[in-house]
Amino acid sequence: MSNTVRKNFVFDAKVASHLEELANRDKKSMTAFLQDVIEERYEEIEAQKKLQAFEEFLSLTKGAFDGRSIQEIKADMDV
Repeated sequence: MSNTVRKNFVFDAKVASHLEELANRDKKSMTAFLQDVIEERYEEIEAQKKLQAFEEFLSLTKGAFDGRSIQEIKADMDV
């Protein structure tokens, strides 16, 4: 499913020229180029969110593993 967002974006002449040049270089329309740039940036933000959540998890579990590997913990559970 595709959603269409209609907004008027106003760029100064210099930025509009740069956008046109970048899109032409990639052989894309300006819309397609902007869409790709937005998605790439969003993926970076999502990766940062996941990394932050992982770091928070690690800080919450600090000491829970007592320097043991997952294999050692699992071996203790099997006993």
